[in-house]
Amino acid sequence: MAIWHAVKIRYRRSMKTDASPINVPRSLFLYALIYGGMAVLAGVLGAKLANVGVWPVIGQMTVESGIFAFLLLIVLASTVNELHGTAVAQRMVRYGFVPLILSMILIRTVIDLVPPAPVWSYQSQFALILGQGARMQFAGLCSYGVSQTLNVAIISQLAQRSVGRVLVVRAWLASLLSQVVDTVIFITLSFWGVAGGDGHALPLGAMMGSQIIAKLVLSTVMVPVLVWLGVKLGRRLDQ
Repeated sequence: MAIWHAVKIRYRRSMKTDASPINVPRSLFLYALIYGGMAVLAGVLGAKLANVGVWPVIGQMTVESGIFAFLLLIVLASTVNELHGTAVAQRMVRYGFVPLILSMILIRTVIDLVPPAPVWSYQSQFALILGQGARMQFAGLCSYGVSQTLNVAIISQLAQRSVGRVLVVRAWLASLLSQVVDTVIFITLSFWGVAGGDGHALPLGAMMGSQIIAKLVLSTVMVPVLVWLGVKLGRRLDQ
């Protein structure tokens, strides 16, 4: 029951339909909608391995494209935690499993059970890309649940300590730690046993290293600022 009080939801039974108000903060409504979409999109985008260039010392960097949607998940969870509390943010993370599971079921249904139209000749490409996406969404279920829960827990704990008094600092630290965990779980489950274009197994260690470094850099540059802006926008929406 506490969660409903936290998000300020009121429901009053009445014979009149216009006398049953449901009052949800605008920021929570908006961010929860975006969060569900990004949770699904992260797994689909992950089917593409992206070249992010040659970095000093590190060399060639290859990452899965889902990291961009995942960064937004981190931002949204941290923002909701700041605006509406840890209990609400954790509940949003758990509800995020619903669109993930539904999208996995629908993808497999469309690939395996729905026949392609005679005039459409891209079934094999469709199955190749989204079929891999379904596997990545399964991997995302595991990495998502662990990393997002960890992110909210860390930012909440830091808020109780002196280092957590500055929003951008605790958002940055929570993002760094949770994304390292997410990368190890996601890359292992998504690409274990998958062959690259040359027929050899993909270099999981190098992919993890590239992914972690890219996420740490992007987290440092983007996440603190986006969380700060998200909180500002959320407070304005709720006024």
